[in-house]
Amino acid sequence: MKFIAIIPARYASTRFPGKPLADMNGKPMIQRVYEQVKKAIDDVWVATDDTRIFDTVLAFGGKAVMTSPDHKSGTDRIQEAYSTINEPFDVIINVQGDEPFIQPEQIEALKDCFDSKDVQLATLVKPFKKEDGFDVLFNPNSPKVVINKKNEAIYFSRSVVPYIRDVHHTEWLDKHTFYKHIGMYAYRYDVLKEITQLPQSSLEKAESLEQLRWIENGYKIRVGYTNVETIGIDTPEDMEKALQHFQA
Repeated sequence: MKFIAIIPARYASTRFPGKPLADMNGKPMIQRVYEQVKKAIDDVWVATDDTRIFDTVLAFGGKAVMTSPDHKSGTDRIQEAYSTINEPFDVIINVQGDEPFIQPEQIEALKDCFDSKDVQLATLVKPFKKEDGFDVLFNPNSPKVVINKKNEAIYFSRSVVPYIRDVHHTEWLDKHTFYKHIGMYAYRYDVLKEITQLPQSSLEKAESLEQLRWIENGYKIRVGYTNVETIGIDTPEDMEKALQHFQA
């Protein structure tokens, strides 16, 4: 099976403008992400709407493609980029451009989800640990995933689901395994084309999670598991923490 990874990267982030080009110990963050992905996949591209990011990727020897600035989601940008690249692959992997600590084994876990031709889409989850504490569990910026016995996601939410009845929330991590969503996706190309043509759904609008559009329209999302913690970078403060982690 032939895989391609595409990393969507926008310059105009509301909370952290120019984030992909932010310095991380002598290299721009987008290069750190690219190099991590390259450890697991031969064909890696950056999809961007900004010439500064495009030129930076080419300068460090990477591959990049320009896309429209009007895309509402990374998945839409992936679709345009793949169409422009115009090479045949079985599965496209979408790696977030603000995940410089993504590990090769996480990408391999996502690739392993496609062990059947019936798998349409895949993503990763990580169990919340008791030591994480309920403040981490309750963080709305860390979506939770409910999974069925076929290892398929049946719902994503910024709220904590399921609700543990008759138990104080400080004890919930003792009573149930909750799963954190790791925002990396993989799609078969025909499915990618279909989902980018769907209108926004009511659940997607409510939670601001695009994967709910896919579930609401009947698509199945296979889940891969990881115990590796990732550090997404949304703000300059996150970058400071990431640099401390990097140096450690």
